This record gives sequence, C-alpha cells and structure tokens, in this order.
Amino acid sequence: MFASLKIRYFRIYWIGMSVSLVGTWIQSVAQSWLVFQLTNSAFLLGVVGFLGSIPIFVFSLFGGVLADRINKRNILIFTQVSFMFLAFLLAVLTQFKIITPWQIMVIALFNGAIMAFDAPARQSIVVELVGKEHLFNAITLNSVAFNSSRIIGPTVAGVLISVIGMSGCFYLNGVSFLAVIIALLYIKLGPGIEKNNNSALKDIKEGLIFISRNHLILALVSIVAAMSLFGTSYVILMPVFAENVLGAGIRGLGGLMSSTGIGALIGALALARLGDFKYKGRLLISSVFLFSISLIFFSLSKNYLLSVFILVFIGCTSVVPIALINTLLQINVPDKFRGRIMSIFMITFAGVMPFGNLISGSLAQALGVSRALFFCGMTCLVLFAMINLSFSKLRRL
Repeated sequence: MFASLKIRYFRIYWIGMSVSLVGTWIQSVAQSWLVFQLTNSAFLLGVVGFLGSIPIFVFSLFGGVLADRINKRNILIFTQVSFMFLAFLLAVLTQFKIITPWQIMVIALFNGAIMAFDAPARQSIVVELVGKEHLFNAITLNSVAFNSSRIIGPTVAGVLISVIGMSGCFYLNGVSFLAVIIALLYIKLGPGIEKNNNSALKDIKEGLIFISRNHLILALVSIVAAMSLFGTSYVILMPVFAENVLGAGIRGLGGLMSSTGIGALIGALALARLGDFKYKGRLLISSVFLFSISLIFFSLSKNYLLSVFILVFIGCTSVVPIALINTLLQINVPDKFRGRIMSIFMITFAGVMPFGNLISGSLAQALGVSRALFFCGMTCLVLFAMINLSFSKLRRL
C-alpha cells in the first residue's frame, strides 16, 4: 500500500507537502468564513472562488510549457515561497482589522496565478521522483495526503478560529509552507529536460494537437471538466448550507468538510490497497455516477447527521475518478508532453471550477442553496451519461 514511500526523496517531499496541505485547508475554511461574515453573500463566496481559480484557466498552459522546459523543483520552490508571502499578507490585514472583501479577492487572484505555474510542475514531478513503476501508488498516496488534510484542516480550523482567530489561521498556514520548501531544497533531481528552442505558443499548439488526436485523453479530461464545472462547486457553498439549511455554524461547517475528507481518504486508501488493478474503466464510470447521485441526495437533506453521512460518499466517489484519471493520463503520454498534459488536466480540474463557482453561487442566490445543489447533481448525472455513451471504450480500460 505504501510502496512509493520507500523511495527517499518522494517520502521527504510527501511529508513536507502533507504538512503544508493541512495549513492550506485551515486557511481555506477561515477565508470562506471571513468572506461570509464580511458580506453575508453566497454570490460573493462564488466570486472569491472564481478569482482564485480563473488564472489557472488562463495561465496553466504556459505553466505546463515551463514545466516541460526547466527543473520542476526550482519552479515549486518559487511558487511555495510566493504562497507563503500571500498567506502572511492576508494574516496581517486581518489581524489589524483592515481587511476588506476586495483585498481578499486580489489575494485570491494572485494565489490562482501562482497555482497556474505550481500545479503542472507539482503533478508532473511525481514520476521523476518515483518512476512509472510506482506512479499509481504515488498518486494515490498524494490523494491520501490531500484528503487527510481535508479531515484535519477543517476540523482544526473550526476550533482555531475560536481560539486564535482567523488571522492566526492565516499565520499558521504561512508557517506550514516551510515544511514543503525545506523538503524541496533537500531533494535532488536529474536535469531531465530536453533542449527546446520553440516559442511557448508553438509548444502549446503542439500539446493541444497531441490531445485532439487522442480520444482517450479527450474522454478523461471531459469527465474531469464535468465534475469541476458542476460537481465540486458544492464546496464553495458549504458555509451557506451549514448556516442557512442546517443551522450548524462554524463548528458544523468543519464537521461537514471533514466528512468529505474522510470519504475521500477512504477512497484513496482503497485505491492504494488495490494497486495496479485491472478494471479501472468500470470503477471510473461507476464512481462518477455514484458521485452525482450522492450530490442529489445531499441537496435534499435537512438533517446534519444525514448530511455528514452523505458527504462521506461524495468524498469517496470524487477522489477515485480523479486519481484514476491522473494516473491514466501520465502513463499514456510521452515524457516530453507530461507538463503540458498535466496543465490541461489542471485546467479541467481547477481552471473551469471558477465558472462552476459562479454558476452555483448565482443559483444559490436566486433559488436557494438546496435547489442549486440539486441542479448541479442532476447536470452531472446527464453529462456523465453522455460521456459514457460517446466514449464506450472507457468501460474497457
């Protein structure tokens, strides 16, 4: 189950990243609560989510080109230091009570721009640390780290906001970046970069042509895009759902988000346990349908404990297809395209998410949060059915 952690550099990187991710989730919950307190607006929650992700849609292709050209470790050191600076800036503005919604929006925009260059390098560095033999296990363990932090971070945030305040949460996140920065400074990678005199635009065009001719990649990124556009936007509405539908407050919000993390952790651990199993296509299709159905049931819930139970299923059925698709993409592309292909993955995973946040935020403002989530769940169900019918070979992967 933990085979890739036997590789020294990956183990160091994984531990550092795990610590940093906890801090990131603490800040995410605190920032959402801060925006909701300042504005009492579901729509502005969606706007902040939009601004935090739209740069990924705009700049990720350039981030992928950069990852294919220069040392990925150096890219990550620069991006992690930048994230740390922005976390401290948010902390200072909040501590001195001069924080405003537009300042949060600007910081979210800068975070998104940095993420556009961080994510392709972070996704594609894994194969350089572990090789293709351990790639599936490493990706699933990255999912374990990410989703463990989704359990720990929101739970701790619910307590810390009461104890050290929102500014304290932002300071804590800033300090947490030191763990991954130190890990990156310690690990060594070979050059692994081919000489390339092409322009960035020519490299982007080359990558897009490669994808357009590969129906498998098109099918996989279509699934990710559908999940990101209509499925995962439920997260941005969680503060509104916790307060207005369930009446659970900030502590209840932490419990809801932790439940999603528990489910996702179960899914990631199950994948790690399965190893390089045979029927990936069947599991992929089954999990996206179950995700849609779980989201529909969640939208209809008015009971806190029932919502927690359903969110476990949502978490499990959301992490499984993403981990499977990440692995299938990296295994099926040449090394020279990996950064660009992973930038496309990030565009469909996080880059289209801001449009989903705006849609769900607008629907929640107009119709109420429960009806907005119901619409998103039904839309996912229809889109996945269409993809399944259009790319029937997915089931036989």
